[in-house]
Amino acid sequence: MTDSRERHLVELVDDDGLPIGSETVEVAHQRPGQLHRAFSVVLMDPAGRVLLQRRAAVKTRFPLRWANTCCGHPAPGEEVTVSANRRLKEELGAAPVSLSEVGVYVYYAEDPSTGRVEWEYDHVLLGQVTGDEDLVPDPDEVAELAWVDPQELPRSIRAEPTLYSPWLAGVINQVATAQGGRSVGAAAGPAEADGDTAERSGGR
Repeated sequence: MTDSRERHLVELVDDDGLPIGSETVEVAHQRPGQLHRAFSVVLMDPAGRVLLQRRAAVKTRFPLRWANTCCGHPAPGEEVTVSANRRLKEELGAAPVSLSEVGVYVYYAEDPSTGRVEWEYDHVLLGQVTGDEDLVPDPDEVAELAWVDPQELPRSIRAEPTLYSPWLAGVINQVATAQGGRSVGAAAGPAEADGDTAERSGGR
């Protein structure tokens, strides 16, 4: 993430997701953190695979960890799907996608490598795509892309939790639940067992 993006404003919210103010990205992610609105996009192909991205090394939070397709923060008062499609374009070079909100995931996580924190009221957005899209990832945002079976993620996260963002399993669970599927593993379990993060389902 560039220095200019660290100066962008995020919308601070209360535990019910109601706006209570704004702060810069940089300040909101410094300890002890401030709860703010965010989004996590999951793109899914017809076979049910989900697109993961490995976050670029220059990211200020959880660099080089595998996460969902795209994450970000809407500007104060901005519709999350509008902001999400903008970030899909900026990070992946993707054309606009029809996105539906499947749930909200509130989590807190500390990054032991950078000292930053994530405390997010996270709107989980699902987009159905063909899987053949011509994507051009921005190397300052994305180190790598991979299509994976979401049912295989719990085993991988348990085996090597520090390879994955602490919110990934929780985000995928929101998608699975919305589709009537079974849970694919709780984010807090492997991450907390490894001592890398503190997470809970509401507030901190």
